[in-house]
Amino acid sequence: MPSQAATKHSDIRASGWVARLPPGLRPYALLGRFDRPIGAWLLYLPGLWAIALGAEGQRVIGLALLFLVGAFAMRAAGCVVNDLWDRDLDRRVARTAARPLAAGSVTPLQALGLLALLCAVGLAVLLMLPRLAWLVGVASLPLIALYPLAKRVTWWPQAMLGITFGWGAPLGSAAAHVALAPALALYAAAFLWILGYDTIYAHQDREDDALVGIRSTARLFGERSRPIIALFYAGMLACLVLAGFLAGLSPVYDVALLLPAYLLARQVILLDVNDPALCLALFKANRDVGFAIALAILIGRG
Repeated sequence: MPSQAATKHSDIRASGWVARLPPGLRPYALLGRFDRPIGAWLLYLPGLWAIALGAEGQRVIGLALLFLVGAFAMRAAGCVVNDLWDRDLDRRVARTAARPLAAGSVTPLQALGLLALLCAVGLAVLLMLPRLAWLVGVASLPLIALYPLAKRVTWWPQAMLGITFGWGAPLGSAAAHVALAPALALYAAAFLWILGYDTIYAHQDREDDALVGIRSTARLFGERSRPIIALFYAGMLACLVLAGFLAGLSPVYDVALLLPAYLLARQVILLDVNDPALCLALFKANRDVGFAIALAILIGRG
């Protein structure tokens, strides 16, 4: 069980709508992070970019809704997998010590039951997509399973997250029939974006990670993180410009990208790697960045 100090500083609390659930369901809601949807939104957005780029007419709305359901289910599934791998490490980190598996409020067998349910939802969504998307979706499963191990073997687990979380771009491209070249440019943009924002996120745990031997780009870059994240974001924007060019979007698209560029620059300017609360707030701000990019793509198509 986590210590009182660990629980006090934990980001796992049964508040809001979760507190109104039956007591037996609350640990499962917390295990799937349903109370904190930012991760699901960030998983969803690269797929939304691809849908906005390639889908026609009402297919945009239909695919966007399917991907939204799939993103929430698979993000929760990823959290379960992560916590199954990390339950012993989580007990030793203040922010994660009260996670249901680490705290013992959910057993590994119960977590596997929730994982099976979430994967069934994801499979149902996948089967509603074109067959090419089936293959792309199935190819993501090893990435989801292996991502939690990255922090044990490399200083670049954020890169592994970028490969995994950015998979919505190729999946959305397969579903919306986006050509290969712009699809790859979108995937590269998503990868660099995730590499940047997850480095910001990892700065929350930098000291605890050092104590328990968890590696991250936050620890690797340290005080040099600001210019490096700026380079990641600049590369992301360059890939987005390239994707628009390859897809034949109008020049208005490039103008519309000024809004997400401003939002990303604001993150870099405000970043203080020694302020965990600010790092979390800047990380969450990326949902607005992602939607601004989707809007720019739609404007560029119009």
